Amino acid sequence: MSDYQHPYRDAEFVLEQLVGFDALCEAAGLEGINMELANTVVEEAGKLGSGVLAPLNQDGDEKGATINAQGVQQTPGFKEAYQQMTEGGWLSLNAPEEFGGQGLPKVLSTAVNEIWHSANMAFALCPLLSQGAIEALAHHGSDDLKNTYLPKLISGEWTGTMNLTEPDAGSDLAAVKSKAVPDGDAYRISGTKIFITWGDHQMTENIIHLVLARLPDAPAGVKGISLFIVPKFLLDDNGQTTTERNTASALSLEHKLGIHGSPTCVMEFESSLGYLVGEPHQGLKYMFTMMNDARQGVGVQGLSVSERAYQLARQYAKDRIQGTLRDGSRIAIIEHPDVRRMLMTIKSTTEAMRALAFMASAELDRARLVGGDDAAAHMARAELYTPIVKGWCTELSVELTSLAVQIHGGMGFIEETGAAQHYRDARILPIYEGTTAIQALDLIGRKTLSNGGAVLDGLLAEMDATAASARNATVLPEAALAQFDAALATARQSRDFILANARVDAHLLGSAAVNFMMQMGYVTGGWLMVQSAEKAKALLDAGQGDPEFLQAKLVTARFFCEHMMPRHQAHATALLAGSESIMGLTNEQF
Repeated sequence: MSDYQHPYRDAEFVLEQLVGFDALCEAAGLEGINMELANTVVEEAGKLGSGVLAPLNQDGDEKGATINAQGVQQTPGFKEAYQQMTEGGWLSLNAPEEFGGQGLPKVLSTAVNEIWHSANMAFALCPLLSQGAIEALAHHGSDDLKNTYLPKLISGEWTGTMNLTEPDAGSDLAAVKSKAVPDGDAYRISGTKIFITWGDHQMTENIIHLVLARLPDAPAGVKGISLFIVPKFLLDDNGQTTTERNTASALSLEHKLGIHGSPTCVMEFESSLGYLVGEPHQGLKYMFTMMNDARQGVGVQGLSVSERAYQLARQYAKDRIQGTLRDGSRIAIIEHPDVRRMLMTIKSTTEAMRALAFMASAELDRARLVGGDDAAAHMARAELYTPIVKGWCTELSVELTSLAVQIHGGMGFIEETGAAQHYRDARILPIYEGTTAIQALDLIGRKTLSNGGAVLDGLLAEMDATAASARNATVLPEAALAQFDAALATARQSRDFILANARVDAHLLGSAAVNFMMQMGYVTGGWLMVQSAEKAKALLDAGQGDPEFLQAKLVTARFFCEHMMPRHQAHATALLAGSESIMGLTNEQF
């Protein structure tokens, strides 16, 4: 369906009221960058999303990418849409200015990325991968590699890919077998990579692959992996694309449940010419720069596809006449309480997801653009948020898009309505760029246990302050705020249980991690919704803003606290049960 409209007001509300966009830009010394500009950027991006990308979404699903002797052929219309995106400079928003980027805050780029992925997630995966490649090269590439590759990746003339997974090396990258043999100043890369998003297409003159491989003298395991640039077409001495193909090609396309418009390739590298990024044997560290950027990006995808599904379900609920009142009049199903329950679940949760995703990006901006004595603390907070953004938002996207199908009733199961596509597209999100379990283990291990829970303690202290101020301002009914208080208490209980028992029970982290991550998602999302209510009430009291929109913010915040946040208790109860029953059966008993 092509009737997508970006929810400008909520994005702008989060940027202005929760992120504090003007203060962020002022602290970063970004003259001329302010909410007025941000609003213009978001609204213009929305026009491209709704007018150009969204109408191609169903085409991508139905026609998809194909492969022939000339390589992968993208969905008809995608190339022209990509050209419009590059001509508008949309791919360069937060890229470094010295290489042709605009140097805008990442949080603004995140707001724009939500639009692209809501409008057409399969298409938007292409620039998402390029953004990750830009991050990795900007942080770890030599000056020569940066000067050669970054300007054209940033302009969109070239696209980037990430080549990690192999047939025998999925999440366990220690098993990577691809080889890199020195050849003068370059290397020859050989190996097979699978699940490579947008690994080939005809939309740009070149594709730049970032590939993990092992040097001949590499130590075993993850400490022996290096990162290489492998272009699809070779470059001349001036860094320009030639017509000479490198020996890197797509062997086949995967047949997938969803995101059919995004070609997922099996890539073959046969003594392909490549160039080392950074130091030998540091490839996994470098690739994690790209992966962490992509993990926040995939969390935004979870938000985006949920928002798109909500809009479709909302309109159907308003249009579908089903049911009769006592006076004999017929009503639309949006009048039915249970349909409203489902719509409110999607609406309130997407608002919480949006707030979390934007806040996580803003923390990266405070660490990188503002810097100073607090930079490390802001980076630690961003790192704490990242697995929650990726894991919680994507798990919920599957639930929310399923609810959107349910609102359509039987018509939701019929492909022509478009509801099923969003559900199918969402299902990959908890899997790629690190499964839900990997995100949860990251949160419970590296982001909590490794620092004794100190970073989490700082976040919970801020939540305490919000609870107190919201109660003093009578922002929400007492019952709603009581749920927030209870959520904070169980978060501390779970944290203390983990810190006390992780070294005693070898299976605890793996058994508790997903429940801990989901619990923290509801607590953090609820915290941000209470903040939103506080800001909305202050604006209403001051006679500022759109009263209808602000009143709705109060209602969605209350709904989230009363109907969604109580889920924290179930996750906490399961977490505190420990690992005994999880590990209780033998393999043969399953």
